Amino acid sequence: MNYAKGFLKSLLQLLILHYCSASDSITVNQSVTDNDTVLVSDGGTFVVGFFSPGKSSSRYLGIWFSFSKETVIWVANRDNPVIDNSGVLSIDGQGNLALNDGQNLRHWSTNVSISLTNTIVAEILDSGNFVLLQQDTKRVIWQSFDHPTHALLSGMKVGLDLRTGLNRYLTSWKSQDDPGTGNCSLRMVPNGSPQLILYKDRSKWWRAGHWNGLQWGGIPALSALPRRNLFNITFVNDEDEITVMWSVLDPSIFTYIIVDGSGSIQQFAWQGQQHKWIQIYYAPVDNCDDYASCGPYGSCNPYNVSGFECSCLPGYDPVSPQDWALRESSAGCGRKKGALSMCGNNGEGFVKLESVKVPDASTAVVDRSLSLKECGEQCLRNCSCMAYGVADVRDGGSGCMAWYGRLMDIKQFMEGGQDLYVRVDALILAQYAESDGLSVKLVLSIVGTSVAATLILVASVLYWLKKRKKKGGVVLGEPTILLNDFSASSRGLENSPSKTGREKADILFFDFSTVAVATDNFSSTNMLGYGGFGSVYKGVLADGQDLAVKRLSQFSGQGVEEFKNEVRLIAKLQHRNLVKLLGCCINKEEKMLIYEYMSNRSLDLLLFNKNQKSLLDWSKRFQIIIGIARGLLYLHQDSRLKIIHRDLKASNVLLDATMNPKISDFGMARMFGDDQIEANTNKVVGTYGYMSPEYAMEGLYSTKSDVFSFGVLTLEIVTGKKNSSFNEVSSLNLVGQVWDLWTEGKALEIVDESFNESYPSDQVSRCIQIGLLCVQELAVDRPTMLDVVFMLRNETPLPSPKRPAFINKNTSSDTSTSKGVSVNDITVTVLEAR
Repeated sequence: MNYAKGFLKSLLQLLILHYCSASDSITVNQSVTDNDTVLVSDGGTFVVGFFSPGKSSSRYLGIWFSFSKETVIWVANRDNPVIDNSGVLSIDGQGNLALNDGQNLRHWSTNVSISLTNTIVAEILDSGNFVLLQQDTKRVIWQSFDHPTHALLSGMKVGLDLRTGLNRYLTSWKSQDDPGTGNCSLRMVPNGSPQLILYKDRSKWWRAGHWNGLQWGGIPALSALPRRNLFNITFVNDEDEITVMWSVLDPSIFTYIIVDGSGSIQQFAWQGQQHKWIQIYYAPVDNCDDYASCGPYGSCNPYNVSGFECSCLPGYDPVSPQDWALRESSAGCGRKKGALSMCGNNGEGFVKLESVKVPDASTAVVDRSLSLKECGEQCLRNCSCMAYGVADVRDGGSGCMAWYGRLMDIKQFMEGGQDLYVRVDALILAQYAESDGLSVKLVLSIVGTSVAATLILVASVLYWLKKRKKKGGVVLGEPTILLNDFSASSRGLENSPSKTGREKADILFFDFSTVAVATDNFSSTNMLGYGGFGSVYKGVLADGQDLAVKRLSQFSGQGVEEFKNEVRLIAKLQHRNLVKLLGCCINKEEKMLIYEYMSNRSLDLLLFNKNQKSLLDWSKRFQIIIGIARGLLYLHQDSRLKIIHRDLKASNVLLDATMNPKISDFGMARMFGDDQIEANTNKVVGTYGYMSPEYAMEGLYSTKSDVFSFGVLTLEIVTGKKNSSFNEVSSLNLVGQVWDLWTEGKALEIVDESFNESYPSDQVSRCIQIGLLCVQELAVDRPTMLDVVFMLRNETPLPSPKRPAFINKNTSSDTSTSKGVSVNDITVTVLEAR
């Protein structure tokens, strides 16, 4: 960090020397002309001058970073460009800043009323604020911070000045070549409980949630420790203003936020050593961030393991079950058929939903004088009140928010969010009361007899284990030791910053006889695949549930440590794009992992089979690419643990009945600390062709190692060809072939022929470019998975990739010796020494 600060300081000093003849201000008798004369802030950070965006020849007056001229953060005449280089910025006779062309036509003006014009000065501050002020009193008459365009800097406000009527909001550019007012805007909506809402084409596109006293309720990530130490958010809601201001606590950090024309908010930070901007945040993040993605009375859960994010609130069913089955949820949900009345003392009440982004608060009524209990009582008396919650989550919660009318835009979080109480009828209330717990009387009874029950339970378990030992099924003590190991490992996480009181690794231990019966005594007809780690079988439990059993070989490379590692990691992970662990089984020296069964098995079985690949049209493949990216992003950033997979490949991606991808095989995965960037190992594991160069050659692995693997996999999905086996005649592997064609402008020539040219060429080309960005030789050049997901979901311009690593085929044997059918496979690979 100290090196980076020193580098930035030296860079700014050089830039100040470069602009040594430039001033930071002009007076009434001075001007800025379009002949390379500029204003430079006193510290050398910001520049005011004329520029032409992208491929345009039109001229605009703007503000940019001195060390990054292409990063324009404010435009004066965005909708009225000068067509040549005759533009002049000066202070006119009325004391206003004015931009005129060579014909003396006015293109922009501050247009404020000023009494004393001879003491007016225009100055660019080191905050990036361009101000018009009275020189003697330093009173600010006008400032660019009050009139933002598409970008937000530290110290700027978004929102309403209730005294003057000023409304500060951001609006996107029309395109990279046109900074004119675009179709996306970020505004403060004061109705109900104030919210920040992103609009696209005048429709709500994304909602930050209401201010809950600590943060925006729809962005719990803002409370993460690293961000709290770097940034501060100040929200004001009083009789004078409703605003939010974002500020950077460390002045050596250069960062900004923009609204993009594709409908996204992005935050960038300057990386001085690499001399480029790095994206550190964006929204919307996932489908559940899209406004009202599940319609009225619907709730969206991006971690839903069923494969579909949407579900209905308690007491509601999909309005159109047919559309819902086709993943079309915009119509939302309505009251269940035959539902009881929720009005008039018919036993109605409220069901509590935890950790959610509460509904659109623009229709909510806020009363900060009420307690949560009083809020519920008031809501119950009004038949139009559909839900309620606290207005302020601090200190246990206070105030009342009540929703009257439809409940829109609810999102489920793993962590963060707040509680919402939804109105239900007596029948639904009884169902939830029955499932949520026992009566107080019964609880007291259980507490009174808990000691005796515990003793009886312990005695019973010991007796059962002893009987099993005599039968030779389980060695007495081994399950207990394993449980203790898991418990110790869990305790090791107790002090982790991401640890919450609700986190438990719920592992089911299956009896060996149960697994044997489910797999027909591990019949060969039930075998899905096999390899160095053992075999994988399909099983069916007595209740009809399908499962996949990974039976580890006693002589496999995956020993007890790898086994415990995989169980510990997967048990703590819940995401729709990660395979779900159901439990495990231990029988003497034998170890088995029990997973959910994936009916379409692994991606490689379809992708690399000429008779099956037609089942994967481009639409399905694109969704698979996005799903894998989201799964990796969850592992790297959004889960409770920061995990590096280290063995991502086509055979480790499983497909459910709807072709939803799920990442599997966490035996080689490693957990990182929140602030850990890279690690080193002497034991390189994984699969050549997917391994990053720094990992394969030096044993260095990081999130960028997974990014490299994702890039290779993306190119395989686009082409339908393996990286390791492509073009037997050429010495180039698939990555090398794609790179050559890309540099020649012929990348689409390598697209899978099974598409029969029925694919969106722009989207396919974009995926190829993203794949090449991920396989760049230097890890620092590769995007993060946050960047990748953003690039896949949006149409913003992409950087040009640099030469990839490992473009020649490896003539040595693959370190992965997976054999036979690639399984439902939870990968069965053996990893040999290099």
